[in-house]
Amino acid sequence: MSFADATQFWNERFDKKEFIFGKEPNEYLVEQASRYLKPSSSVLCIADGEGRNGVWLAKHGMRVTGFDVSDIALSKANQFAADNEVNIQYSLCDTDGFDWQASSYDAVVGIFIQFADPEMRARIFKQVHRTLKPAGLFILQGYTPKQLEYKTGGPSLIEHLYTEEMIRELSQDFEILELQCYEKRLSEGPRHTGMSALLGMVAKKIV
Repeated sequence: MSFADATQFWNERFDKKEFIFGKEPNEYLVEQASRYLKPSSSVLCIADGEGRNGVWLAKHGMRVTGFDVSDIALSKANQFAADNEVNIQYSLCDTDGFDWQASSYDAVVGIFIQFADPEMRARIFKQVHRTLKPAGLFILQGYTPKQLEYKTGGPSLIEHLYTEEMIRELSQDFEILELQCYEKRLSEGPRHTGMSALLGMVAKKIV
């Protein structure tokens, strides 16, 4: 999918008054950030959408950078940040267009970034490794193939879903601190509501 096509695709979904994934941060991110990240951490949020995760991180004292392919989502995210009196450096781009500067962030956050096909997913993991500082953390959450049974959010293509084996293979340049597959009821806006099949990972860049 080209950048223009991706922008159109996501703009059609985000072009609503409501926040389609809610305004509360992802539960897994809250748990892991509270455990591993310091208030002064520099954090990159991949495809931060309407800003629910970036704003929460910024409200807890972190220096947040984010990007998304949807200008409508980023307009909502910037207003959400202003309403919460925090500043986030947002860019309109996709994962291939973002400037992944080397050794720049204490943490990278990827919450439900399951728009990526296998080739893009492999590039993202390499880009994340490059942009993390030594011993920096990658916090990832996504759906597993069982999510196709629940149909409570996420992509319909199985190749866009995560398995533990896949994530371990992609994370060979990281030390995995936590990796779990589990099921839990989510309530994250109208797009992520109900029982869900999830994968969560925290991994540290190997120096």
